[in-house]
Amino acid sequence: MSGRLLRKVLREQELKPKDVDPEIDAEDSPESPVSAAPFRNPFDLLDDQEDEPDGDDEVATSDNVRQNIVSTSSSYDAPMTKRKIKKKKKKSKEKGDQKLTAEQSIVSIIEELSIDAKPVDKQDVRNSRTANEIRVEEKKQSTSYILTVDPKYLKAENELRKIFGSKVVSSFENHQNVTSSRGLHGGRRTAHNARKTVLVSPPGFWPRWDGSLSMEILESKNGIQYFRYVHTPSYMHAQEVLEMARSTHDLNAIASILARYPYHVEALLIFAEVFKFSGEHQSAADAIGKCLFALECAWHPLFNPLQGNCQVKYSHETNRPLFQALFQHMSSMGRRGCHRSALEVCKLLLSLDSDDPMGALFCIDYFALRAQEFEWLEQFSERYKSDSSIWLFPNFSFALAICRFYLESASSREPTGESEKAPASDLMMQALMLHPLVLKKLVAKVPLKDQAWTQILNSSFFKSAQAGTPSLEHLISIYVERSYIMWRLPELQGLLKEAALQVVESLKRDGGEAKDWACVRKEAFPSEKNEYSHLLVSDFSDTAPTLPPEEIRHFMLDPQMVPEVPGENRDGDPGGARAPRDVAGRNPLLVFLDSLLPWADYGTDQQQEHQQQQQQGEDQ
Repeated sequence: MSGRLLRKVLREQELKPKDVDPEIDAEDSPESPVSAAPFRNPFDLLDDQEDEPDGDDEVATSDNVRQNIVSTSSSYDAPMTKRKIKKKKKKSKEKGDQKLTAEQSIVSIIEELSIDAKPVDKQDVRNSRTANEIRVEEKKQSTSYILTVDPKYLKAENELRKIFGSKVVSSFENHQNVTSSRGLHGGRRTAHNARKTVLVSPPGFWPRWDGSLSMEILESKNGIQYFRYVHTPSYMHAQEVLEMARSTHDLNAIASILARYPYHVEALLIFAEVFKFSGEHQSAADAIGKCLFALECAWHPLFNPLQGNCQVKYSHETNRPLFQALFQHMSSMGRRGCHRSALEVCKLLLSLDSDDPMGALFCIDYFALRAQEFEWLEQFSERYKSDSSIWLFPNFSFALAICRFYLESASSREPTGESEKAPASDLMMQALMLHPLVLKKLVAKVPLKDQAWTQILNSSFFKSAQAGTPSLEHLISIYVERSYIMWRLPELQGLLKEAALQVVESLKRDGGEAKDWACVRKEAFPSEKNEYSHLLVSDFSDTAPTLPPEEIRHFMLDPQMVPEVPGENRDGDPGGARAPRDVAGRNPLLVFLDSLLPWADYGTDQQQEHQQQQQQGEDQ
């Protein structure tokens, strides 16, 4: 250690007496000639910096830190004067920098933890856990919790990656993006970063959102917020043009609307139906995706339908495209095997309107079973609208028995000790006695060709099975069309057969039980009118009707491109009669679509013409 450095430190000590270490004062001799220096030469500091090696400060600091971390009574034997100088130098460095080294920070953190550490009270932990369990249970009791949508399962792409792998799905998406991004003349559309949405994943080549839709909040009641879509003036003008094109059944005019307004949801829904009938399911899915993208971009900032506490009533006409698009989106995902994603969309549909205008309640059980969400389906049947009478519907009567069957199979492998619920065999017997007509239709639809089914259906109970009311018969038809494919599994056929045989045997012993179940059925569905006539059975089917390419091409022709019929005036003059078309042997769906065209003429009804002739004869 140089003498210049010693003199520098001692001078700083004299200038700052309040920072002097008591140990240094006690050990320093007052008679030291250096400490008694009467003046300070500022140029000595410059000499010290030139003569002293650069590594002295680092060595002194590291030695001091090491000494503090190991122990204050270190065995490091250094001269007393050198240790004092290092301590003093450390303090002056801290005053100048106001910063601790990494080692000192670690030591201080360890000291704070050692001081603040307290023994954990187990009773407090138990109380906190009990409070959390109570809050979770209260949340589970609400309908909104049952209908809470998980966004990570909402998109079909995520489920497809689990089924086929990320590489296969990414390769398919890249191919679709390259194909769909080409313009009408072989060019490419300009790609941009589309908005992030939860319902669909918009590709970059889709047009930017034009803001033609918006949403307003109507009211908030009982913890539920109600919203409604609002059209801009430009969208209303396009809607008027669409209604005119729809009245003339001109698809070319509807296509021109989409060319100017690419996110007109009603026009997209029309073309989605046309693509579905023509067998172009990917194009139909793209049209529905664009529709959902537009509808989601218009959401109100407070609209969060994934939590189950926001509703858009179907009674408002501007809200109806959302329900139609979601239902078609759900059906499309079901056809592709993405049952978990379809389940989430079905939950969303059911939460948007408690009146269930699209009949989501009659297919939610199917998607839950296919997604193997057995426990959730049981909770849903118990907590939906706080009413457990949902099991009276045909779909839930049989679905709950299937749920219990698979849960029992799982519990046999992993015992849980749960025995408070009815076994699957009893639930299946209950479903068959409540809705015996389901068995007759399932045997014909699946089909079940075992000789045992013929004997079961020949029993008096199943042979005379009737729904009793139009509403129940319609719901049974929907259930059979939606879920018949599940009954092709051998284990479910065995469960159904065993339960049916037990029903036949029990009714032989007590024939009055059948009358009791008939009364229950009559009380549950008392209306003599079909309350569910607005739900088409074909909408719940996985088989989409298609038309031959030449016939769908004929349907999409412009009226001006239709060959002239002798005696028909192109200008609309009814002076010339139109030749009636023959409908024998033609596709019924084509006949229906073709009948919507203004130039179609199938002649007058023969019965109506005969009645008119009789009326004329009576008048004469």
